[in-house]
Amino acid sequence: MNKEILKLTAETMMAKPKGLLAMDESSPTCAKRFAALNIPETEENRRRYRELIVTTPNLADYISGAILFDETFHQKMSTGQLFRDYLKSINILPGIKVDAGAKDFSNHPNEKITEGLDGLRERLANYESLGAKFCKWRGVITIGDQIPSESCIISNCNALARYASLCQENNLVPIVEPEVLINGNHSIEVCDKITRATLKCLFEQLTAINIYYPGVILKPSMVISGDKNEKRADYQTVAEMTIKCLKDNCPDDLGGIAFLSGGQSNDEATNHLNIMNADNKIPWRVTFSYARAIQQSALNKWYGEDSNQSAAQDILAERARLCSASSTGNL
Repeated sequence: MNKEILKLTAETMMAKPKGLLAMDESSPTCAKRFAALNIPETEENRRRYRELIVTTPNLADYISGAILFDETFHQKMSTGQLFRDYLKSINILPGIKVDAGAKDFSNHPNEKITEGLDGLRERLANYESLGAKFCKWRGVITIGDQIPSESCIISNCNALARYASLCQENNLVPIVEPEVLINGNHSIEVCDKITRATLKCLFEQLTAINIYYPGVILKPSMVISGDKNEKRADYQTVAEMTIKCLKDNCPDDLGGIAFLSGGQSNDEATNHLNIMNADNKIPWRVTFSYARAIQQSALNKWYGEDSNQSAAQDILAERARLCSASSTGNL
């Protein structure tokens, strides 16, 4: 582990006024989004769509790093240049999603455990040799009847810690993503309770395994009402409760925090983040690591048609600009 490299990479990822672009949707997830728009789900269309994203004019003004799916990391653009090399050429750090997805957690109905630790050390060494600068691993915590269980939280947080240790061994900054899902009719108070329990467990596991915190980025979900709750908390309440939860549970020397959008609308994702950044007593850089909140409107416009590319890129650039502004409290 080279702490200087890890710290410098994390600082670059968290540089104002930028955030991270999550374009690491798996092929099945991409297929669902294409199917909703009747776009044929092929490797070539996935390449075309992701090329539209990275070639958006002025993208590097708002984005410091892009999380790629394995397919994209090894894929060439229409010019013959590798995606990862193109990103570096425009000063966007290339990163890679390295987990193998959330699977059913044995003997725990309706809960998930993320897999992918087997062979991870060797995969990380290869990604680093090919130019990756950071990685991402997502754990999934579901709120429901009698869940999440303590064993689900502990198991997912332990996997996140083991992944983070292997990343730092290879001088790759780990993004640790303990997502408390928005799905459900639960209150914001229930979300707060579960998020606190998850973060407490996560940092216990990270500390136990000697993680270097200035070289770690936390990618949390916000403390927010369930998407089916009829009396959802307002923007101010979400922002205030989220920041308090983070202050109570995260170490001050953490490399930074980059939120996932997690099913929020575009306006929710930007307004919540903007209000949080009005708090000038936050000890870390608090920014975004959004996927749908930046890309979905552009995908809807593109519709798989080359003739729509420029208009789609205009939409994507504007979404990235708004997210960037919200990351400094200047929306």
